[in-house]
Amino acid sequence: MITVNNVYHDYGGKGHYAVTDISFSVKSGKIFGFLGPSGAGKSTVQNIMTGLIPLQRGEVLYDGNSVKALKTKFFNQIGVSFEQPNVYARLTGYENLKYFAALFSVPTHDPMKLLDRVGLREAAHKKASEYSKGMRQRLTLARALINKPKYLFLDEPTSGLDPSTAASVRELIGEQRDGGAAVFLTTHNMELADSLCDTVAFLYNGKVAAMDSPEVLKRQYGKRLVTVVYDENGSEHSKSFDMNDSAALAQFLLSVNPIKIHSQEATLEEIFLSVTGKELKS
Repeated sequence: MITVNNVYHDYGGKGHYAVTDISFSVKSGKIFGFLGPSGAGKSTVQNIMTGLIPLQRGEVLYDGNSVKALKTKFFNQIGVSFEQPNVYARLTGYENLKYFAALFSVPTHDPMKLLDRVGLREAAHKKASEYSKGMRQRLTLARALINKPKYLFLDEPTSGLDPSTAASVRELIGEQRDGGAAVFLTTHNMELADSLCDTVAFLYNGKVAAMDSPEVLKRQYGKRLVTVVYDENGSEHSKSFDMNDSAALAQFLLSVNPIKIHSQEATLEEIFLSVTGKELKS
């Protein structure tokens, strides 16, 4: 389990915090979504958690061990996929994975099988410089998985991918959770978070504005609506009701000629607006 307690970070050292009093936990076999617009502080927290930025204040614990005291061998257990693909352009996809696999002192995945899993088998022996942005994104994800990580950090893992490939990547991420990994996902894609995350935290202006499961947040901050489409003098009209107001809905249905009825719940995007007062922008 990853535990983050009361973390602050000040890049300039002058009391202007990029992130303030951040606390949460990521359990093994769960996906934790850190959601917010660009500049909210998502990458800062991720970089502190992975040791790329020194911890200034607060604590980050991996199964009770401080990130400040972690030994080199600990990084055998971490996989990181950044939003901007960073692979060796002069090496093929297969050579990239072979190289990174050799850096670990733990059993690793077979590179070709992993390339097949992310849809890159046919491009395995092409140089990464010849890959499209989406292909490099998938290669970066494969590299993050090569060491069968116990702790997986993903930054915008479906950015730039077509819908079919994005769906395949979502499935692969879900498999890591089902295999027992603690997955930390940073994104501004609320649809991705809603489909994958067990818990989400809304980060805004460097602070956690709300945190819970997507379903609980929707119930707490959103409205579940029932929309009735009905005929009136040959024209279609619609009217929406709060799902809890069953009496008003029943009375209305008796007074009209309904064509169709459908329910709708609030999206995480709408909840973010409700909680922060701001629209989510990339």
